[in-house]
Amino acid sequence: MGLAPLAVSIGEPAGIGPDLILQSFEKRVANRLPVFCVFGDPDLLRSRAEQLGLDIKIEATNPAAAPEVFEHALPVVDLGHRVANQPGVLVPEAANMVIDAISKSVNAINEGQCRGLVTAPIHKANLYKEGFDFPGHTEYLAALCAGDGIPLTPIMMLAHGDRRAVPVTIHMALRQVFETLTPQLIMETVRIVHRDLQNRFRIENPQIGVTGLNPHAGEDGTMGSEEIDIVVPALQQLEAEGIKVAGPLPADTAFAPHIWSQYDAMIAMYHDQALIPVKAIGFDEGVNITLGLPIVRTSPDHGTALTLAGKGTASPNSFLKALAIADEMAQKPETQT
Repeated sequence: MGLAPLAVSIGEPAGIGPDLILQSFEKRVANRLPVFCVFGDPDLLRSRAEQLGLDIKIEATNPAAAPEVFEHALPVVDLGHRVANQPGVLVPEAANMVIDAISKSVNAINEGQCRGLVTAPIHKANLYKEGFDFPGHTEYLAALCAGDGIPLTPIMMLAHGDRRAVPVTIHMALRQVFETLTPQLIMETVRIVHRDLQNRFRIENPQIGVTGLNPHAGEDGTMGSEEIDIVVPALQQLEAEGIKVAGPLPADTAFAPHIWSQYDAMIAMYHDQALIPVKAIGFDEGVNITLGLPIVRTSPDHGTALTLAGKGTASPNSFLKALAIADEMAQKPETQT
């Protein structure tokens, strides 16, 4: 019996998500793609394929039949929502399908029908108008995966090849970072990254770098005391636990190739510290990976690109990489503890 398919949530239908899904499926043989099934609207995908000039058959089916269907058609789990194919045009009725695609994909993974999730980009502002109460994908997935009322700590990892970066704080204003950052949060982040590098990426003894918060990592307290008061105590405790960490490293040099390459992951203190380096070296090939969940989840590292939707000019490279990494991570899913 072969592996279960990966689940792909369709994302914002007005964006490039449907384009990337269709373009990737067209390249499935050349790129040796793993079997996947899309959770969404088969009619919308048929219309978008025709608009893009792609001769792709779309077949409504279920995850169990997806491996057989994948040989000749794009398998789609029909969620029952119908959204008109209007690239670049946000419509309120799309929100329920977008949210449903994520939640039904997670259900399918929990039930063993699928083995991992690749999410196409969502347009958060359009979801907020319809009552979506989460900052983004990462937080929503954590809520869906939380069992018995026990909250999870989702960790966002950005990767380009073997260059990996993780922000300790994610979607918040910069002024909030100083209020949020604690030794406990840094330690929890590093522990989850360490565990998932071992379990998901099969790196036996991960080497983890940690940046400072302030310029020059505080320069012995002359440019801020957060490194002395927050970062160093966390690293000392992690070292005592046997985790190999180095830092605090000055963030302006930590991502230089000859330094970054020494570590299996670089932990940064806030969103832009971590994301700018990955986007700079591989804007259309970076992958967003969510750690700290009992399921595998990856995503292309870009947004909905409404102005490119339906034109066939958006690069599918990041989406292709997201599929490949999800396939690798979900070959033998580990039990999270």
